[in-house]
Amino acid sequence: MFNKITDELLPILAGLFVATIFGFSFLFTKEGLEVLAPFHLLGFRFAIAAIILTVLKILGIIKVNFRGKKLGVLLLLTTFQPVAYFIFETLGVQITSSSEAGMMIALIPIFVTILAAVFLKEIPSKQQVIFITISVVGVLFIIVMKGNLDVKGQLKGLFILLGAVISGGIFNILSRKLSLKFKPVEITYIMMVIGAVVFNGISIIQHIGAGMLKQYFQPLENLNALIAIIYLGVLSSVLAFFLLNFMLSKIEASRSAVFTNLTTVISIIAGVVFRDEPFYWFHIIGGGLILLGVWGTNYYGNYEPKKVVSRTYKT
Repeated sequence: MFNKITDELLPILAGLFVATIFGFSFLFTKEGLEVLAPFHLLGFRFAIAAIILTVLKILGIIKVNFRGKKLGVLLLLTTFQPVAYFIFETLGVQITSSSEAGMMIALIPIFVTILAAVFLKEIPSKQQVIFITISVVGVLFIIVMKGNLDVKGQLKGLFILLGAVISGGIFNILSRKLSLKFKPVEITYIMMVIGAVVFNGISIIQHIGAGMLKQYFQPLENLNALIAIIYLGVLSSVLAFFLLNFMLSKIEASRSAVFTNLTTVISIIAGVVFRDEPFYWFHIIGGGLILLGVWGTNYYGNYEPKKVVSRTYKT
């Protein structure tokens, strides 16, 4: 009985931690972008994450072994997450606010549910569809009611963030399938290494073109930039992705993805408290609908933990 409760509770707790960390990540991304260019920030972020995981691997704290495993699909996953996702997210956050970025990212469950039904045959129950819809309505309600924004700039930022939403949905599906062949830490490790190589590569080329390669590490002298890089690199990239991949290995994709809606509420709170972003009555209503959707989707979940655990790797 205790093991059953633990199997059900741990993925939920992991999802809550992921939502909290990702919720604040928009704020720290916004802070970092005030000092660093998008690819420069991403390069430092993933470099720190890759270094930490490599050290843990060398010390034997984590075990990563790709010997005899087909890496083709895993490399395909990295093109969507972190490469495509973070290009769209970071550029989108640069144009919009941290709150609005969180709202858009909450739309990921729509794409995950559709893709999971088609490719994973994970058909959500009618109750789950209703509550997923409720949470999405909450997000759309906030966006529509925020009519005081510059429409042209808002639409551009939202379309860019839509690319992140689509990439995130595909990542959820691929990660779910890969969890049967790779341990969560292996998925996380290769994601951080690829991210570090790709984003630093782009940033270095940009610095060479601008004749500023000698100043590549200069932004690290700025305290705000350093704090943002550490938060994004250690918490958002290492801890959160490990928890995310763990969660995806335990429960179905459509159910786990709804935690991104909780990220929306946290991102709004973080933006209001720490960046003085405006907070209106429709944020309360929209946020309430999002939380209701998160609760309902999990309450009416119909997964069987023991069956899932028996075919996954333990870390």
